[in-house]
Amino acid sequence: MVDDHASVRIPVTADDVQHAVRLALATLRGRLGADWHAKAGTLEWTCWETVEHLADDLFSYATRIGPEAPPLDREVPFLWAPRREGGPSNVTYADPEGGPRGLLQVLESCGALLVAMVRTTPADRRAYHVFGVSDPEGFAAMGVVETLVHTHDIAAGLGVPWTPPAGLCDRVLARLFPDAPAGTDRWATLLWATGRGELPGRGRLESWRWHGAVEASRK
Repeated sequence: MVDDHASVRIPVTADDVQHAVRLALATLRGRLGADWHAKAGTLEWTCWETVEHLADDLFSYATRIGPEAPPLDREVPFLWAPRREGGPSNVTYADPEGGPRGLLQVLESCGALLVAMVRTTPADRRAYHVFGVSDPEGFAAMGVVETLVHTHDIAAGLGVPWTPPAGLCDRVLARLFPDAPAGTDRWATLLWATGRGELPGRGRLESWRWHGAVEASRK
């Protein structure tokens, strides 16, 4: 694990995405009988909607780096739309008839898409994100962050503990949150960086963003 962001940074890989999704699935599959329509932590979405949103994030990141020449000024023009007012705008939704087990299969499938794309896409490919034109590693890191923090939201709603590995948190902090404090608990720092917690001497963030642009373009 690299705690000092001034050290050589360990890249985020497809294996990290796969690991994050598998950990999330293992945690959430233990609560199939819970109320999936409960609010997900502090979000205005239900646990079910938040899983759909997470799956859609992973799907979106995979498709952004899919074209041989991805657009650099906009997203690939899928149609995102909410199912209800105030709900997440997605391309992908789970069939309610499949129940929570089917919902988690949708998450697993979308995670697998991102894993495959990160593994097979040339490292020099660039694609649009509102927080900076990024590369496959950047989209892998985004997928890991989305998985870790939204599983935190969902786990809170389902009443199940969730603490991902420090090394996984550290790698995505170094890639996407280069200004985050070092030497602090890595999971607590990722929660702080995404507006979900506090650190000693640092209150909860009212707004936040990551830095997806390829590192060379930020120098």
